[in-house]
Amino acid sequence: MASSRGPKPAQITLSDAERDQLQSWSRRRTTAAGLAMRSRIVLAAAEGKWNSAIARELKLSRPTVTTWRSRFAEHRLEGLSDEPRPGRPRTVTDADVEKLIVTTLETKPTNATHWSTRSMAEHLGLSQTTVSRTWRAFGLKPHLQDRFKLSTDPFFVDKLHDVVGLYLNPPEAAVVLCVDEKTQVQALDRTQPVFPMLPGTPERASHDYVRHGTSSLFAALDFASGQVIGSLHARHRAEDFLKFLRTIDEQVPDHLDVHLVLDNVSTHKTPAVKRWLNRRPRFHLHFTPTSSSWLNLVERWFAELTTKKLQRSSHRSVRALNADIRDWITTWNQSPRPYVWVKTAEQILESLGDYCQRIIDSRH
Repeated sequence: MASSRGPKPAQITLSDAERDQLQSWSRRRTTAAGLAMRSRIVLAAAEGKWNSAIARELKLSRPTVTTWRSRFAEHRLEGLSDEPRPGRPRTVTDADVEKLIVTTLETKPTNATHWSTRSMAEHLGLSQTTVSRTWRAFGLKPHLQDRFKLSTDPFFVDKLHDVVGLYLNPPEAAVVLCVDEKTQVQALDRTQPVFPMLPGTPERASHDYVRHGTSSLFAALDFASGQVIGSLHARHRAEDFLKFLRTIDEQVPDHLDVHLVLDNVSTHKTPAVKRWLNRRPRFHLHFTPTSSSWLNLVERWFAELTTKKLQRSSHRSVRALNADIRDWITTWNQSPRPYVWVKTAEQILESLGDYCQRIIDSRH
């Protein structure tokens, strides 16, 4: 129950027109983030909620809630706008800014997949500087596109709790290994020599290359220590995965249980693999949900291997590639850096729920 201590907050009573406008500002994705939050403050105040309760609900400070509640009580809708600042009068009106934002979010140019500052400025009769500044102010980047994929695994929640619970509360007398394969690692050699970096000039390499074959890297990242067990194979088959399991069995002390975090691909559950695991009860498998490789921390290690070693290396043979990877693993293991998992399963589910809601809202 909200506390009644302190001065009584201003009573807010909304007209139908004010309520409609505030609800529109709070929901519409073209609204500035600040104005949307102020609208939610006033709508909550109109429900009779105290400032402390509104602050907790919207995750704001109490002075912020008090300020905008009072501003609305005194100036109504106009009070929710930012106060004018000293300086040269504005040459771009609020209507111009709104039209720019709405056009950016809700339309596309006829001759391209996204707006540029030049095409938008020409379309609306504004300067490129105005378009650029407005986009920066609202965090809009039409030239960028992020990619995502939501898991459709019917057991997503159960698997999430299993893997995250293993990270946050590892079992005693056991080792937790994040296991996966980096397949089709190519031995690439540039068609021309690489020119070294010079003062004022970055390293330069030809854009084209010659392929000299591929290799598959099986890796197991020790969650606690950051140490990596690696094994390179010419192909990516169930028998190669079984060989890697034997390598893990040899390197992990016999008195420790082995918990493997891995994905549910077919090579991980063939009859031969199952028979081998059945004869070794100290091995426990924890499968990540479909399309959820981000749950497997060895993927983070693969990313470091790619960016710090493979991306800019040249190899004239698979043998040279494998030797380079083995050397990199040896160097890593001399000073390993374990990755720290901090989010609980509940926090992840809440974030995914918020993201899904944003996707749904964006369609309206």
